[in-house]
Amino acid sequence: MNNSLKTKLKKIKCIMLDVDGVLTDGKIIVGTDGVEYKNFSVKDGVAIYIAEKAGIEFAIISGRYSKINETRAKEFRIKYVYQDLSNKLEPYEKIKIELNLKDEEICFIGDDLIDIPVMQKCGFSAAPNDACEEVKKVSDFICKKNGGEGCVREIIEILLKIQGKWQECLNWYLNRENKNIKKN
Repeated sequence: MNNSLKTKLKKIKCIMLDVDGVLTDGKIIVGTDGVEYKNFSVKDGVAIYIAEKAGIEFAIISGRYSKINETRAKEFRIKYVYQDLSNKLEPYEKIKIELNLKDEEICFIGDDLIDIPVMQKCGFSAAPNDACEEVKKVSDFICKKNGGEGCVREIIEILLKIQGKWQECLNWYLNRENKNIKKN
C-alpha cells in the first residue's frame, strides 16, 4: 500500500458499509415461508467488534431493506442503520453531521453502482474483490477477499495496523477471551 493511502487511512474514524455484496456474499435466499436468509462472515463480525473497542464508529447504508440487516447490526452494536435507499449520500451526510466528522475521516466499503457517489465523496473507499468494474475504478483499495468472505475484516486489520492500534486491540481481545475459559 502506498504512502498516500496510508495517510488517508490514518484519518479514518468511521467505516460505513453496504450490506449485500460487502457484509454478505450478495446472495439472498427466500424460503417458501417468505423468510429471507443471507450469508454473513463471522470474521467480519469479530473485526467490527475489535475496531469498535478501538474507537471506530460503524454505519450501515443499504439500498435494500431487510429485517436480517437490522438483526445483524444489533449484533454488531451498529447504531446507524439506513436501508431501502436509492440515494446513499443523504444518510452519509446525516451520519457525518451527527458524528461531527469530515469526509476524510470516513471510509466506505461498497460493491455496486449505487455506492459510487458515496465512494467518490468519502476519504477512503474500498471494494470487495468481486465488486463491479465501475466500483473498482473509483475505489482507493480493492480487497483480496470477496464480499461476505472477510473483505470488511481485511480493511479493518489494515486500518488498525496503520493507525498503530492493531496489537493493542488484539491483546485486549485475546485477554478478554481467555478470561472466559475455565481452568481444569
